[in-house]
Amino acid sequence: MTYIDELHDEMMKNPEYREEYERTQPAFDLMLALIGARVHSGLTQEQIAERMGTTQSAVARLEGWSANPSVKTLRRYAEATGTRLVVMFEPVNVDHSSADEEAASKNGAAVAEIADPKVSEPVSTRT
Repeated sequence: MTYIDELHDEMMKNPEYREEYERTQPAFDLMLALIGARVHSGLTQEQIAERMGTTQSAVARLEGWSANPSVKTLRRYAEATGTRLVVMFEPVNVDHSSADEEAASKNGAAVAEIADPKVSEPVSTRT
C-alpha cells in the first residue's frame, strides 16, 4: 500500500472528508473514463475535437473537473475515440475492492464501462 493509499484510508475516517469524497467520486470517475478513452485511442484533444465538430478547449473542459456533459455529448466523445458508451447503476453498498464487478453483477447491478471495439477488454475506470 502506498503512502497516498494510507493517507486516503486515514482521511476516510473523517465524516466531512468521506462525504465530499463520495459526492465528487462520480465526476472523478467520468473524468478518468474520458481521459482513459482518449489515451487508449492514441488521439489528442485536438483530433477528438475535430472528429466531434468542436474545439480543443471544449474537449479540455469536457475532460475537466467541472463538466456536466449530456449523454449525447458523451456518445459523440465515445464515437470520436472509437469506443462505445455504456451506462450502469450498482447497489449503494457494493465493496469496490477485488471482485467488485463480479459482486455487482451477482447483486443485479448494471455495469458502466467504455468498451473499445478494437480490443477484447473494456477501458477500465476503477483502480
